[in-house]
Amino acid sequence: MEEIKTRDDYSAKLFEGAENDPENLLVVKNLKKYFPIKSSFFKMTIGNVRAVDGVSFKIKRGTTMGLVGESGCGKSTVGRTILRLQGKTEGEVYFNGTEIFSLSKEELRQIRPSIQIIFQDPYSSLSPRLPVGEIIGEAVREHGIVPEEELDDYVARVMRACGLQEYHRDRYPHEFSGGQRQRICIARALALNPDFILCDEPVSALDVSIQAQIINLLKDLQKQFGLTYLFISHDLSVVEHISDTVGVMYLGNLVEFSSTQKVFSHPLHPYTEALFSAIPVPDPDYKMNRVILQGSIPSPANPPKGCKFHTRCDKCMEVCKYVQPDFTEVEPEHYCACHLHNSPERNAEVVKEMEALKKAEAEADEDKKSKK
Repeated sequence: MEEIKTRDDYSAKLFEGAENDPENLLVVKNLKKYFPIKSSFFKMTIGNVRAVDGVSFKIKRGTTMGLVGESGCGKSTVGRTILRLQGKTEGEVYFNGTEIFSLSKEELRQIRPSIQIIFQDPYSSLSPRLPVGEIIGEAVREHGIVPEEELDDYVARVMRACGLQEYHRDRYPHEFSGGQRQRICIARALALNPDFILCDEPVSALDVSIQAQIINLLKDLQKQFGLTYLFISHDLSVVEHISDTVGVMYLGNLVEFSSTQKVFSHPLHPYTEALFSAIPVPDPDYKMNRVILQGSIPSPANPPKGCKFHTRCDKCMEVCKYVQPDFTEVEPEHYCACHLHNSPERNAEVVKEMEALKKAEAEADEDKKSKK
């Protein structure tokens, strides 16, 4: 049988050479992260949870990319794998043109100050045993960002930039509110003078009024220090406000990626349309055209064949049940993974692939029957 091209073949070519463009700070190509499922007795691997299953995108310097999707779709796993807080299964991650997973421990330690993270929970991500000044200055001292005699003044400047007062440095995290704790987390990341900060749902645990303050602080710091953000969130209104580009994830895959304006004004993927239809509008007279998804999200340990979204999609076609769609550039700088947007040439290829898969499936069923 003729070899069928996989989605990976197209995904790998999508951003070919993008890591050599000095405009791009971060380039992710076909990133995969699988977690093994072990049997209870012999501890043998009997399957994999496909948390991240072939994700590709790029982030330009000084911009913010929003990453959205429902809970459990793999957003945070993408972020932690990019920072090499956990290993990858497959794929490439380029930071400043350097492949992060090719670095030795010492080389990785040298670039650690340049890639920082703000965690989701400001309550559990700060050590209760250290005062604020030590929390912010600990890594600065470890990496030798400034001389020891200038450390106190440096920490004070960082605290002021993040809206904290100098007298806060001797207090402990339990003495602060949630919003102030998140400012401490931001100051801890900013103190290392990073180029890139991963914001892992940094405002989801905060009140709405405090959320606005933290978002405005992040935007101000970006302008002041030329920072680049990957902003992970499930709050679409926050993402629309802060992001320059948006990626939409579903069950481990990126289904759409483009500028914020394009994605919000002209979503291409049915899942993106369903997500955006759920955004509340503060107008009692506005008639919302809600898209109600069927069923529940499938298990990442046993995802559906073909397009993973076909079990819940009201635009599902026969081909969606057999062939996984390619993540392709539908219009300039607007990427989508949906058979609705295939070219006529690709449609012909996809139909052939579907027929081949149907034939192979029928032959397998015949073999099973004959063995019985």
